[in-house]
Amino acid sequence: MTVHVLEPACDWRAADVADETRWTLQLSPADIAELEAALACAKARASDLLDVTKDDFPLPALAPRLAEIEAQLIDGCGFARIRGLPVERYSDDDAALIYWGIGMHLGRPWPQNRHGHLLGDVTDHGKSGADPTSRGYELGGVALPYHSDGSDLVGLMCLRKAMSGGISTVANALAIHNELVRTRPDLAELLYEPQPYDYRGEEPKGGQPFYTMPVFTEHAGRLFVRYIRPYIEASQRHPDAPRLHPRAREAFDLIDAMCADPAFNVYMDLEPGDMQFVNNYHVLHARTAYEDWPERSRKRHLKRLWLETARLTDRPERFRNFSSHWGEKRTKSELKLDA
Repeated sequence: MTVHVLEPACDWRAADVADETRWTLQLSPADIAELEAALACAKARASDLLDVTKDDFPLPALAPRLAEIEAQLIDGCGFARIRGLPVERYSDDDAALIYWGIGMHLGRPWPQNRHGHLLGDVTDHGKSGADPTSRGYELGGVALPYHSDGSDLVGLMCLRKAMSGGISTVANALAIHNELVRTRPDLAELLYEPQPYDYRGEEPKGGQPFYTMPVFTEHAGRLFVRYIRPYIEASQRHPDAPRLHPRAREAFDLIDAMCADPAFNVYMDLEPGDMQFVNNYHVLHARTAYEDWPERSRKRHLKRLWLETARLTDRPERFRNFSSHWGEKRTKSELKLDA
């Protein structure tokens, strides 16, 4: 196949996004008042967060600005931050409902795991990275490498930050794709071929414990990226999984090196109340290692959403049905750390 540069309007370097105001929505006192009014409306209309819709969380002034963020995520730099929610005013449940309500203005929730969680908890679940069924959101303290998640958009809201570390970072996978096309088209072409991924024990009932899909997919003139190197490497524990070619590992090494290059990434230290949204198809995200607080109630804790955006009207088949078997349940994580 012949590979070529895609979506140049979304191809940025760190210098292009150095001005944080370009991708940060700073909430004003009027915005916060509107969010609190929407919170009261949602609580009056529904007893379960999962039943709250966009209409149940009215944001007449904020909604147009959230639509601008959605456009930026799909047709711009691919990431955004909402800052200034005074999360200390609210219980964790009310903060999560505000976050959920904002998320409903950006997309439709997708399940994040076999439990059907539409709202998840990113914190120390007591799992070990040596456990072949553990997933990144369950691991405490360790750094997470640059990766994508299984949805159009991924959102994180910080309830509490770590004692030190745990800094979020994003890297422009689309820019990396285009750079590979220009400088190493042989490796770019290889990354359009299917690669094996470990299901981590969350495969369909009776299905094989791995799946295959390319790192890069072109569809309708857009780039779609799926890259989770630890899951690719973990697939090799399954005898029936396709074996990784040495040149594939060369390509992965180059992606990892480019993600770590300051020219391609942006670091942001999420403060309590901050919300980050990322386009999984253009931007990879990671976090640095961290040292947590000893008290359970102070531990680093983020809420997570996976969202389908209406702005993206055409997706490759594999990006529509990857986690369809997780949708048999519709639940939310009930992990409590604030008690």
